[in-house]
Amino acid sequence: MARSFLQVAATEEAPTPLRVVQIEGLVILKIIKHCKDFSPALVTGQLLGLDVGSVLEVTNCFPFPIREEDEEIEADGANYQLEMMRCLREVNVDNNTVGWYQSTLLGSFQTVELIETFMNYQENIRRCVCIIYDPSRSNQGVLALKALKLSDSFMELYRSNNFTGEKLREKNLSWVDIFEEIPIKVSNSALVSAYMQQLEPDTPVTQCDYDRLQLSSKPFMERNMEFLIECMDDISIEQQKFQFYYRSLTRQQAQQQAWLQKRRAENMARKASGEDPLPEEDPSNPIFKPLPEPSRLDSFLITNQIANYCNQINGVAGQSFSRLYLLKALHEK
Repeated sequence: MARSFLQVAATEEAPTPLRVVQIEGLVILKIIKHCKDFSPALVTGQLLGLDVGSVLEVTNCFPFPIREEDEEIEADGANYQLEMMRCLREVNVDNNTVGWYQSTLLGSFQTVELIETFMNYQENIRRCVCIIYDPSRSNQGVLALKALKLSDSFMELYRSNNFTGEKLREKNLSWVDIFEEIPIKVSNSALVSAYMQQLEPDTPVTQCDYDRLQLSSKPFMERNMEFLIECMDDISIEQQKFQFYYRSLTRQQAQQQAWLQKRRAENMARKASGEDPLPEEDPSNPIFKPLPEPSRLDSFLITNQIANYCNQINGVAGQSFSRLYLLKALHEK
């Protein structure tokens, strides 16, 4: 039986999950240049493009202005974005916002501010991503570029602002389920690909290839270890908060049991004398007031950051050993 137009329009289609982020090569070059020019300062910018099915196409970007600390009147960021997108629309360039990009230092991007920015974007954009670029890691011969989005289960829990242990177990949410990394695909037009092929030198070895053989990784490893130690101190503080909460909870439960036994003994005496028993719960008593459980969001983010630092240290150490064995073999020959 054929359905009417209204029935078809009323049918809600399930949203297609995001599978890949397709970025044009020029956009990546813009992001790298902006982040490296202001490194080690952290910068951000807007991503523009199209949302097509399971692919999020990023076709353009523009940087946000850096605000000085002593600036009395800061520029309105929203008006700046609208004016930039209006100018791009006038020259027939994609002006649909699909997210933003930002630089980071040694992968230190998993913060509450990043989550709040995601939630603000999600109010107006159904699907958006954040492109993270790390200039310090890129100096080690790796293009440290990744696309992130918040998981749907985490966003639902964040809106309720309930990160208790019971709620997390109910949602089956752990610290690895906060962010989802989306694969990045670099796209270039046929003319750009042909031009790059023409510019390719005859010799297959470039200066970048020689830079990968550098044995010095001490500064990078030292900074990672420093940040890792700071994160371990932070996670220790979070654990102390939970230990204090559980000690207070155990103390309160003991006080409640003692009060309840005393009340029951008092009710038995009143019953023997023919008086009405008193209620066994007294909401006005402070010992029956529930203790607020600390949020586990900070500990989840710190754990994520610790895992990120460990992976970076492991990757750099593995590459260093590989270079040492390679140079040892060359030296013996």
